[in-house]
Amino acid sequence: MYILELTFECYRDTSLGEAEGAIVNYLDMLRYQGQILGREFPTSIHDGHFISRVVCPEQDSLHPDNQSELVALAEQRLHQAGLLAPKLLLQGMDLLSDSTDPCPQGEARPGWLLLYTSFLHSCSPVRCGDHFAPVPLYRLPALANGDHKQVIKWQEDWEACDQLQMNGSIAEHAALHEIGETDSRLARRGRDLCQRLETLTGIPVYYYLYRVGGLSGAEERVRPCPGCGADWALQAPLHEIFDFKCDPCRLVSNLSWDFKD
Repeated sequence: MYILELTFECYRDTSLGEAEGAIVNYLDMLRYQGQILGREFPTSIHDGHFISRVVCPEQDSLHPDNQSELVALAEQRLHQAGLLAPKLLLQGMDLLSDSTDPCPQGEARPGWLLLYTSFLHSCSPVRCGDHFAPVPLYRLPALANGDHKQVIKWQEDWEACDQLQMNGSIAEHAALHEIGETDSRLARRGRDLCQRLETLTGIPVYYYLYRVGGLSGAEERVRPCPGCGADWALQAPLHEIFDFKCDPCRLVSNLSWDFKD
């Protein structure tokens, strides 16, 4: 990931409220396209311009070729608010972020994809199954309404549930149900996104089921797939996380964290 500064220069007099609304809308549209990551974008006010600091999956994430129509419309709103399109200044690599998937676009595509996140991650929730590296959302076909907002909103909900269950003080069991059961509303939404993405890309897309608890490590190792009841245990962990994988159900999961080495 890379840190960039976006400078929005004023070309005419404008109000703070008008400029703020246009910048916030522009950053939101970039986020829903997957061109910038996270939810907080520090923005400072200067004499005649504004500066926002963002994190991008790649150095060229903000190139116009990666924009959605909604980003283009948000850029027009900047002009209407008296602001020029932002000037970009690359600050360097983000030391604490995940590296973007190395699979190039075109023929050398991932063998499979995975919808996965946690409360610790702000990167794309779509990962390459071969490298377990995040795939920028703008590399993928838009799932609805011209961008990837539905994927981002699913990610926010999943991470909120993960945070609640990790805290272990409020709504822990309800949160665990949402991220660990195939019949939860969150899982149904996520698996629907996976199916739509697979249809659009032609690449198998798997959904991650979180697992904690259980009676023993031995019982955990033989638990069947919750989707079809088949044996789905892997001979060796995949990416040091996933111990189960069901191809027909497009599901992956881990050995309960209570018993995982």
